[in-house]
Formats: sequence, C-alpha cells, structure tokens
Amino acid sequence: MEETKKYKIGYTQGVFDMFHIGHLNLINHAKQLCDYLIVGVNSDELVSDYKGKTPVISEKNRAEIVRNIKAVDECIIVNTLDKLDAYSKTKFDAVFIGSDWKGNERWKQTEIDLAAVGAKVEYLEYTPNVSSTCLREEKDNSVE
Repeated sequence: MEETKKYKIGYTQGVFDMFHIGHLNLINHAKQLCDYLIVGVNSDELVSDYKGKTPVISEKNRAEIVRNIKAVDECIIVNTLDKLDAYSKTKFDAVFIGSDWKGNERWKQTEIDLAAVGAKVEYLEYTPNVSSTCLREEKDNSVE
C-alpha cells in the first residue's frame, strides 16, 4: 500500500547556486511531505535585483541540476519572490522553506497571504553552517 503524504503538491524556491547538501536536504525533506514537488529556481535577473550579485552558475544550468534530482518532479525558472504569484501558476498545497526564516516578517505575511487561498507554509529543518554565500567566502579567503 502506498504511503499517504501530507500534501498533494509542494513547492520550494531558491537560488540553488553552487548546489550543496543544505539544498539537497531541503528538497528531499520537502518531497517526503508531498506527492508532487515543484522547485522554482530564481532567475539570474531576480537574484541580481534582490541580492545585488550574479549567481556563479547560470539559471539554465542551476535549473538543469535541480531538474535532475530524484526528488524533483518539476523545475521552473521564476522571476519573482512573491509566493502568491507562484501559487497562481502551480496551485501548491504547501510551500517549503528553511526553518531559519521562521518568524521573519516577510514569511509571517506570506503565511497569511497563502492561508487565504488554502495553502500553508511549512518550515523545514535548516542545515546549519552551510550556504552558497559561506562557500563563496571560504573560497575567496583561501585564495592568496
């Protein structure tokens, strides 16, 4: 008998630059909670707009990496951080985000916005001490 998952359609989104174990943990944990997992990869333009830097890996290549992860059912390149916009395109039941964002004002508002359309925000355990930014800084500091 097949296991019943908490959600039918799940969604998560990120830059996924310099793909690392924290990214994989988030995606795998999200898939454990839903039948169908859609992963949004932030476009190069979006990342440049809100982070003020260009990803090391291009959006096309980041999407190809994510698309080939066993737990990912669908991968899309996205141009907005607005989860209501993502919901309008994907009709997810839950959006998954790292627990390090819990309590953040933007995510509190996202919880309210998504509740109005019947979707939830699920905070998944964050993998500590690993991020693309940290990896980039470690690399920069090791070059002399």
